[in-house]
Parts: sequence; structure tokens; C-alpha cells
Amino acid sequence: MTAEVGHFALILGLVFAALQMLLPGLGAFTGNRLWLGSARPLVAGQFVFVAISFVVLVMLFLQDDFTVRYVAANSNTLLPDRYKVSAVWGAHEGSLLLWVLILALWTLAVTVFSRSLPLALVARVLAVMGAISVGFYLFLLLTSNPFSRTLPYPPVEGADLNPLLQDFGLIVHPPMLYMGYVGFSVAFAFAIAALWQGRIDAAWACWTRPWTNIAWMFLTIGIALGSWWAYYELGWGGWWFWDPVENASFMPWLAGTALIHSLAVTEKRGVFRSWTLLLAIFAFSLSLLGTFLVRSGVLTSVHAFAVDPERGIFILLFLGVVICGSLTLFALRGPVLKGVASFGGLSRELFLLLNNILLMVATATILLGTLYPLIAAVMEWGRLSVGPPYFNFFFVPIVVALALLVAVAALLRWKRTRVAGLLSQLSLPFLASLGLALVVPLLLSDSYSWGAALTIGLGCWIASAICSDIHHKLRHKKSRLAGPVNLPGSYWGMHLAHLGLAVCIVGAGLTSIYSEERDIRLEPGDQATVSGYQFRFASLNKVRGKNYIADQATITLSRGDKQLAQLYPEKRRYLAGGQVMTEAAIDPGLWRDVYVSLGEPLTGEAWAVRVYIKPLVRWIWLGALMIGLGGLVAALDKRYRRNRLAERGAKVVGVVA
Repeated sequence: MTAEVGHFALILGLVFAALQMLLPGLGAFTGNRLWLGSARPLVAGQFVFVAISFVVLVMLFLQDDFTVRYVAANSNTLLPDRYKVSAVWGAHEGSLLLWVLILALWTLAVTVFSRSLPLALVARVLAVMGAISVGFYLFLLLTSNPFSRTLPYPPVEGADLNPLLQDFGLIVHPPMLYMGYVGFSVAFAFAIAALWQGRIDAAWACWTRPWTNIAWMFLTIGIALGSWWAYYELGWGGWWFWDPVENASFMPWLAGTALIHSLAVTEKRGVFRSWTLLLAIFAFSLSLLGTFLVRSGVLTSVHAFAVDPERGIFILLFLGVVICGSLTLFALRGPVLKGVASFGGLSRELFLLLNNILLMVATATILLGTLYPLIAAVMEWGRLSVGPPYFNFFFVPIVVALALLVAVAALLRWKRTRVAGLLSQLSLPFLASLGLALVVPLLLSDSYSWGAALTIGLGCWIASAICSDIHHKLRHKKSRLAGPVNLPGSYWGMHLAHLGLAVCIVGAGLTSIYSEERDIRLEPGDQATVSGYQFRFASLNKVRGKNYIADQATITLSRGDKQLAQLYPEKRRYLAGGQVMTEAAIDPGLWRDVYVSLGEPLTGEAWAVRVYIKPLVRWIWLGALMIGLGGLVAALDKRYRRNRLAERGAKVVGVVA
């Protein structure tokens, strides 16, 4: 009976979402304030029922209710409780229910934090989000019901959750990633509402920016968590492989990054309005495309859900409706929303436009590489695969160009910048980054690497330009004002995110260039030396977890006469399904990671052991954390809470009836 409660609550959620789509939408057409005001209570009702449905599914997993097909397929009695909870979103049906719950949560947040916005705008935004919710509810109920029964012959024991997913990463990574994916629906809804209403101004951009920043922050952290999870869990020592599902999350992040910068220009200068609307549509459409790639079964990936083509067709149709409908509305209404402000050849507007172009070229390049195998299969060109060489060949030059632009753009003024003043600010950062780029690679290795020089130069170029700009701003303001200097949160958030980008570039570049990898044969008592580190195979023991048994090696890590750590890599065999998994052991550090994983048993007591030395690999995730926090700091700028830009927006932009 419990499962039926969850199913019924899901149906009621669909009813409330449909009413949320229809009543405020009709109110926007007719001007009926009662219908316009109905959006907020309908959103609250929808959230309550989908939350009930989700809690019921969690209870079914914790109770080992194998009469529910989804529970039987993804859990068993041996599974620890924490993984039973995360197993709720560990496969297709439950992860889709989590998606709908997060969508309802974002919609509820819009109703709570938009009480100072015009009622007609809020009603349109919530109606659009209700329409998106209806699509996902129908997808759940018609093709992916998580509450379907195995009756009349339920299994005595369930199947096992995929061992790759029995990890802390499953607990935090998908919810964080979905918060980013789904969060772009708010920017999309604001864009459609602006086209619907025929109005976009600085106030609209001011209202949209914090929602976009927060969604982008969640997606940044979600992608970083996925990279970290793959690094320590898959046992191959890598942090990014250009896997199709990795690309599926990276493309909306790139489009969202372009959207954040475009919104800044629209708010400050009233230009790029049509482009900003188009980017909002692209960012959410790419999130839906990622859902299609993960759930349709058309691409093979370690991250993908294996589902039947019927579900893929449903998502494809939904994606087509969203993209075609929104682009049609844009084609009809977009041209009348163009801006009229102008800017000079050396200005922040121009450099942000170049930034947007590079980001969208990168997105298009990744999209082509991801979809090309599908296109080739449809056109019967044979089975083709596109791997890291393609993506690195095109993406690395784009990152170099972006890094060069990022450092300069933050120092530019709106409308026009004096060349002499800009050169004065950039001279010291240029000399500092050039000097460090030439000298530091000499200290890192016996053989000089021009790739390392470029990496260090780019990172220092961004960081030193940031320091130059902060120094200039503080000195300039102190010379004009008596008292404390207060720079807006968006300013500090921008520089924190850009500094995080510099840290990421240095970490990714130097890790790729200077990493060492060795496969060695070790028996208990043997020792090997890799890159100055000694690895002693102390012992091999059998250990037992709640739902697995493992061969666990004890490896002593030392350097010279100093013991650094005891590492315990494992080769696990899970009892329910018999799958064998590698659990790596890592000695982490800010400057390097030492990474050890067990391979296969060899003759006698010997094992194949793989050892990696990964310099600065932690800087990748440290930089990503800084980027995400930069987005959060910018979103919390107190100007967005005041909503004082409405008057200025009315002066900057015309209103189209």
C-alpha cells in the first residue's frame, strides 16, 4: 500500500503542475489577478506532493520492499543503509524523481524570493516552469514509474546496486549536478516570460542574474565532484576522459558561463539582450540534451543509464518541443527587444562578446564530437568513436585564448577604455607572468617543457591581472572617498571565480605534463622506487565488508628514511552480483598525490600494482571550488536583494506592448 501512496502523490503533483501551467498563463492573457495570484499556492501544493512521493520511495528502499520493481533491481538486504538511500537516485526512475523534486524545489524558491517582483512577470515565470514540470511528470508516470510492482511473484532478494555507485560520490554528486541542470530552468523561464511579455530591461537582468549564478555554482561543484569521484573510484588515475556523459554536463556549464557574462552586459549597458535570451534557451536545452544522452541508451558510457528506446524517444520529443517552441517564440519576439546602446573598440562589452563567442565555439566543438558517432551511425558511415585527442586538439587553444581575454576584460571600462591606462595596468602582470613562465619549469624538471611554461604563464597572467585590478580599484576609491572602501559582491565573486580558473589551469596543465605512471610486479616483502618514492608491499590480507570481500594490500610509502603513509588498496568482490572492483589508495597533498591501485594477481603471491605520481592534481578541484564560491558570492550581492534597478531599467530599455 505504501508504494500506491507514493504513486498517487505523484499523480497529484502532476495535477498541481498542470494547474500551475494553465491558471497563471490564462491570468497573464486576461489580466485576471486572482488567476495570476494562484501560481504560488499551486507551486507549494506541487512541492508537497512530489516530496511525499520521494520520501515514500526512500522508505521502500530502507524497508527492502522487493515487491517494488525499482527497489528489487537496485538494492538488497546486504546493502548499507546510506547506500540504500542514495540508491533511490542510483538508476533511471529514481533519478528522474529526484529531478522532478529538485525542479519543484527551484520553483518553490522562485515563489518565496520573488515577492517584490511584478505579479505578471512571476506568474509567467511560474507558468513556464509548470509546463516543464508537466513534461517530466508525464515522462515519469507513462514510461518510468518508480512504484511499479513485481507482483504476484516478488523476488526474495533484490539485485545489487552497481558497485561503482556504492560510494560517497553517489550521495553528493547527482543531487548537486541536478541542482545545476534544473536551476537553468529558472533562467529559461525568465527568458520565455520576457519574450512572452515583450519586455527585457536592466531590472529583468538584475532579477535573473542571481538565479543563474546559483544554478551555475551548483553545476560547477557537481562537475568537480564527478571528476573527483571518477579519479579515486575508477582506479585509472585520471580526472577527465571526455566521456559523452561528462560532456553532457560540461556543455550547459559552458553555455551558462556565457549567459552569466552576457547578463552582466545586459544589466549594465542594456545591450546583448537578444543574445542573452538565446543563451538562456541554449543553457537549459543543453541540460535537456544531456538528459537525453544519459537516458536514451544511444551512447555508451560508464555513467549512462541503460534504458529502452521508448524512453529516449519521449525525451527527444520533449526536447524538440522545448527547443522548437522557445526558438519560434524568440524568432517572433526577439528582434523587437534589441538594444540601442553602443560601445567602442576597446571596451569591456567587446571583450565579453569575444568571451561569449569562444565559449559557444567550445560548446559547439564538444557537441559535434559527442554527437558525431550518432550521426555516423544514422548515415551508415560505420561505427566511429571520438576520443580525447579530438577534444584536446580543439579545446586547449580555446582555453588559452579565454585565459588571455579573462585577464584583460576585468581591467577594461564600460563603453571605452584608454589604451595608455590599460597598458600601464598590464605591464607588471605581463612581466611577472613571463618571468615565472620561463623560470619555474626549470625548477620542476631536468627537461624544459614549453607546455609547462605556457600553463604557468597563463595562470600567473590571470592571477597577477586580478591583483593589479584590485590594487587599482582600492587606490582609486581611497583617493576619492573618505572612509572604508566597499566594492560590490559581484566584483569579488568575479575575481574569485577567475582566480579559481587560474588555479584549475595550472593544476590541469602541470598534472598532465608531469604525471608519472608505473606498472610494477610486487610480492609481499618486495620494494620498488618510483620518482624518488619507495613502495614496500608489506602484506596482503582478506577483509570483509557488509556486502563484499576483498584482497587488501598494505603498502608502505616512504621517501628516503622518512615513512610518509600506509596505503591500503583493495580488490573487492561484491557478494550479491559477483562484480569485481578496484579501490585505489591515495596519499593526498596540496603539491602532489601518490596513487596506488591493485591490478590482477600474478604467479605465486605476486600482484600487478599500478602507481601514479600526480603533481598539483588537487589544484583542479580547489580551483573548481573557488569558481563555484565566486558564483555564490556574486549571487549574494546585496544589490540583487534591493531590486532598485527597475527605475534605471525603464530608462535604458523600451517596453514593447
